Amino acid sequence: MCLTPLWGAAGFAGCAYFAWVSFGHVTRQEYEWPHDLWTAATYVVWILLLTGLALDTRCLRERLFFGVLVLNFAIGCGLTLWSDISPFEIRAARIGTGALWALAALFSLATLANVPDARRERT
Repeated sequence: MCLTPLWGAAGFAGCAYFAWVSFGHVTRQEYEWPHDLWTAATYVVWILLLTGLALDTRCLRERLFFGVLVLNFAIGCGLTLWSDISPFEIRAARIGTGALWALAALFSLATLANVPDARRERT
C-alpha cells in the first residue's frame, strides 16, 4: 500500500463503506449479530490473512492499517461466538467497530502521503 497509492485509495473506500454500514445499523436500530460457526470460521480466516499481511510489510502505516483491521475482525469473531449478547452490547459493538473501520480508513489514507518516504521505510 505504501508503494502503490491505488491500494491506499481502495483501502480507504472499503473501510469507509464498512464504517457507513456499521453506523447505518445503529441509526436503524438493527442490533442483530450472526452466531453461527461458519461466520466465526470466516472471521478466523480473515484474522490470519490480515495478521500475515501486517507481519509481511515493513511500512509502519500499513502495519497500523492491518493491525486495526485485525482488532476489528477479532471483535467481530468474539461477538459471533458470544451467543447471549444483549442488544445494548451489540449496539455498543457496532459503534466501536464502526469507529475502528473509520480509523482504518484514515490509516489507509496515510499510506497515500509521501510515497517516496514509504520506499525508504521498506529498505
